[in-house]
Amino acid sequence: MPPPVPSLPRRVARTLRTSLFAQVACALVLGIVVGKLWPGFAADLQPLGDGFIRLIKTIISPLVFCVVVVGIAKAGDLKAFGRIGLKALIWFEVASTLALVIGLLAANVVQPGAAMNVDPSTLDASAVDAKTGGGQLPSTTEFALEAIPTSFIGAFAENSLLQVLVLACLVGAALLHLGHTKVPQVLPAIEQAQEIIFAIVGFVMRLAPIAVFGAMAVLIGNYGLGVIETYGKLIVLCYAAAALFIALLAVALKVVTGLSLWKFLRYIREEMLLALGTASTESVLPRVMQKLRKAGARDDAVGLVLPTGYSFNLDGASLYLSIGTLFIAQAVGVDLSLSQQITVVLVLMLTSKGMAGIPGSAFLALSATASSLGAIPAGAVALLLGVDRIMDSMRVVTNLLGNCVAVFAVSRWEGALDKERAKKVLDGEIVVELDDEESEKVRLGKPGTPGASGTSGTSGTSGTSGTSGTSGTSGTSGTEAPGPEEPVAVPVQGAKETASGAG
Repeated sequence: MPPPVPSLPRRVARTLRTSLFAQVACALVLGIVVGKLWPGFAADLQPLGDGFIRLIKTIISPLVFCVVVVGIAKAGDLKAFGRIGLKALIWFEVASTLALVIGLLAANVVQPGAAMNVDPSTLDASAVDAKTGGGQLPSTTEFALEAIPTSFIGAFAENSLLQVLVLACLVGAALLHLGHTKVPQVLPAIEQAQEIIFAIVGFVMRLAPIAVFGAMAVLIGNYGLGVIETYGKLIVLCYAAAALFIALLAVALKVVTGLSLWKFLRYIREEMLLALGTASTESVLPRVMQKLRKAGARDDAVGLVLPTGYSFNLDGASLYLSIGTLFIAQAVGVDLSLSQQITVVLVLMLTSKGMAGIPGSAFLALSATASSLGAIPAGAVALLLGVDRIMDSMRVVTNLLGNCVAVFAVSRWEGALDKERAKKVLDGEIVVELDDEESEKVRLGKPGTPGASGTSGTSGTSGTSGTSGTSGTSGTSGTEAPGPEEPVAVPVQGAKETASGAG
């Protein structure tokens, strides 16, 4: 007799209880409703999103350090690590330059600011200073020097990813030089610390729906939906240009690795929705690193390419900056020549590299570009104050996907990608679940064919006494082996063994 089918309310409740994607999606919708109906109350919810981002930031630096050190030490080849870094920088430069060019072409064709006819003297330039806190982007020399740590602890205290990467490379190189015989306890200790940090990530991610609810309520409460009508043409253009760029990323990923970007997007849908809700790629960095490693990218490639991309590969920001520069020029009636637009690309190629982690960095980059041209009034940058927050979703999605594609592409380029495993993970043949009891559920093949971890998948196969016919797999109840389509849980590093369907 088949088991009774649970009622719809029970299925919905189970999905909300077990699926982070469903929880975040509901929080997103609820935040929009609260922000629209009670904007005054919504403004007080800012600490919910900010607190979550703070918690994530506390673990990013130690996590990156551990992953990079372990990656270098296990790869056993510092030259290979250097090649990965060089190839990553080449990829970053090509991708971000392509994003800038696409943005300029789109803005020239559509001309989103042509009909605005804004008088620059009516704009409040001080509003931009308030947004940026009077800061400025570092020069190329300052940016390079800032990547060099002045103290070991200071790099972690300041949460400077580039400085932490430098330290991790030095420690990894030292471990390779000394060998495991001289310092046998160090690498295992770092690996154990890494597992502890991933466990903390699991705890913090339980708060993700609350953070998304607070962040979305604040966004809608502060800006409302009216800004979409005022800047509709600009918003549609930016998102359309981002969609075109992502389509090109999909083609590049398919050509280089044979993997599907759309399947990868489904694979990281929870992290993508969280990044959208909090308007921050940092909030999902630990989870995305974890998922890339589980999808076959080697530790050293993930540990170096992804964090470095957060500073050097801001594709979404590049798109926005190039479109934004032409938008404000068109809005105030300034016609930029071809040579001036080439100058825009060259200036933004430099300024976009030093944006990460600087408040109001987009406005600083736009101001620097306007100043370098000498044709756009500095106050015209204030035109984008009302729409900047709406663009966060576009920037977050494009930046995150651009960096993930870079990890796969550079890994494949360097031979650091398990392509077969990546395909199985993205096709759903290996289901990776990241939580406090991390597990991988491997779908078995047809009856009579070898399954996962040496399990045959044939009903009645004998196994260890007291188990369900799955040799060496614990925790499966009953007296028969799983059917051909049922997933069997197999343990991964640092994880407990769980069976499919176990709560």
